[in-house]
Amino acid sequence: MRAVLNVILLALQLYTWVLIASAVLSWLVAFNVVNMRNDVVRMIYNGIYQLTEPVLAPIRRRLPNMGGLDVSPIVAFLLIILIEQIIQMYIYPYVF
Repeated sequence: MRAVLNVILLALQLYTWVLIASAVLSWLVAFNVVNMRNDVVRMIYNGIYQLTEPVLAPIRRRLPNMGGLDVSPIVAFLLIILIEQIIQMYIYPYVF
């Protein structure tokens, strides 16, 4: 059972890095550092978008409109940290 929990924790950590990559890439596109007309950039952007949008879209729907500021990745980070802490503090010590 601990192996399953370790895999879940690893997946949460990897998803955290995907969220960071999504935020950085969106800033680079917004400030026109990378060009979306490039096929490689577009493939990476679409892949990261498809990985993060199922989690971020419900969070965006529940948050109030904050103008041009998107705080949904921050909320997702906090939720991931909460889930990791619950697993590490309350589930992991009691599993054989």
